[in-house]
This record gives sequence, C-alpha cells and structure tokens, in this order.
Amino acid sequence: MIPRDRHVPQRAYLARCGQTAWNLEGRLQGRRDSPLTPDGIRQAASAARRLAGCGIRTVCTSPLGRAMATALIIAEELGADVIEVADLAEVDHGEMAGMTWAEIETAFPGARAERAENRYGWAFPGGESYAQARLRARRALSECGWGSDGAPLLVSHEMIGRMLRAELRGLDAARALSLRHPHGLVFEIEDGVERVL
Repeated sequence: MIPRDRHVPQRAYLARCGQTAWNLEGRLQGRRDSPLTPDGIRQAASAARRLAGCGIRTVCTSPLGRAMATALIIAEELGADVIEVADLAEVDHGEMAGMTWAEIETAFPGARAERAENRYGWAFPGGESYAQARLRARRALSECGWGSDGAPLLVSHEMIGRMLRAELRGLDAARALSLRHPHGLVFEIEDGVERVL
C-alpha cells in the first residue's frame, strides 16, 4: 500500500476527457490539444447524467482544452464549481506529442521497444515518465482535497488518470499500469475501493 496524504479526499469521482479528433487519428496528445468530437461531447453529457444525485459541488479539471470542455459540460449540468488544477494535465509527451506511433518509429527508431522494457520509468523525449507523473497525481489529489466542497469530480486524461486511480487505491507501479482508463466511464473511489458508475 502507498501511504496516503491526509488531505486526499476519501471519496472522489474520476472521468477522462471526451474523445477528441486526435484520438480518432491515433495521435499522441500529451500537453497538445485537439477538439472534442461529437461523440466526445456526448460522453461528457452522459457522464453528467450518471453523476446527477452524487452531490458533486466541485469539478477539478486539467487545464488542457479537451478536459476543460468536458468539465464545463458536466459542471453546467450539475450546477458545480470548476477549479483548474495544473497537475491534472496529461503526461507530457514532449517531442512525440502530435505524432502517431508509425511517425514515432520513423523519427525515434527503437523508442517503442525501449519504452516496453521500462514503461513506468521511461520518459518521453523532452517530456516525462509515468513515475514523474505519479508525483503530480499526488499533488493534484491533495490540491483537489483542499479545494473541494465535498467529494470532487476530477476530469483528466488517460495516462495521468491511471496514476490518480493508483494513488487513490494504493496500487504499485505494475498494477497502476494495468489499469484501463477509457473515454465515457466514470469511476467512484471511496476508501481505496473503486466502482464504475
């Protein structure tokens, strides 16, 4: 078990931003952005409906446009406040942001194989690793705990979302990397126990 910060909320909800244009193209986004697709907008609206009645008064969101757009759709439906939390931003993909894996293989030969050997510690060139992002996840959870009125909803991204869930559940690196964090799902985690809404 990973020790928990006493300011981390005992109960929190997590959602990934809605699907984007670059998701459809298979492009890594990292800190770069592309707009929500019509499906991405519907995913945000669906998440809001599932969260109705959960008593969420605070939505903490990544500052990236795709997450902010998702958060605003949900917050408007719930009548919740929105707080921008810088540490909820996606893992920094550095020089690979905006590229497909095929483009990466051409520009960075062998990088994918290197990543496979140490997925947790491998850092994107000019970016960060899962291990580095996990430190940000801890800070983000503490900031959300301090800033929220009641159990917060955290709107983030696929890779940082894994680290947030791992922190809330006390998972080690291997179990953290095994998590799936797809579009359209909302997770509730209370006292380390996770369920899908």
